[in-house]
Amino acid sequence: MKQERISAEQYRQMFLPKNHSAAAKKRDCPLESEEQQALFAWANHMSVKYPALNLLVAIPNGGLRNMVVAVQLRAEGTRKGFPDMILPVARKGYHSLAIELKRIKGGTVSPEQQKWLDDLSEQGWRAVVCKGFDEARKEIENYLGI
Repeated sequence: MKQERISAEQYRQMFLPKNHSAAAKKRDCPLESEEQQALFAWANHMSVKYPALNLLVAIPNGGLRNMVVAVQLRAEGTRKGFPDMILPVARKGYHSLAIELKRIKGGTVSPEQQKWLDDLSEQGWRAVVCKGFDEARKEIENYLGI
């Protein structure tokens, strides 16, 4: 029996807070954060059937922080440009999967992000840029062979 596809919008409606601002409702393109939250909602939902999805983790390098926290995080080892998510599961000849997530429309890869993707690829990782929930979900499904 073929599994029914649930869209990013359906995952956002099912799992994200319902109190989106008026500005959020007017946007024609979800924010990267909304896409990533929908992706993790999908991964959590699907992890019952595919336990490897429990290993998908977000790397909280981005975002606005005050200077004290930014300095502390840098001292603790955060690195500018590191991909948004990693799936530390070896598949298809790769050591792990790294995903740099961007909005469906817009969103550019910084030089630091591209360097990380290139460096991780050289180390045997599958390191990719995905635009939005659907691309990221398909990349993960392909990587895991689901």
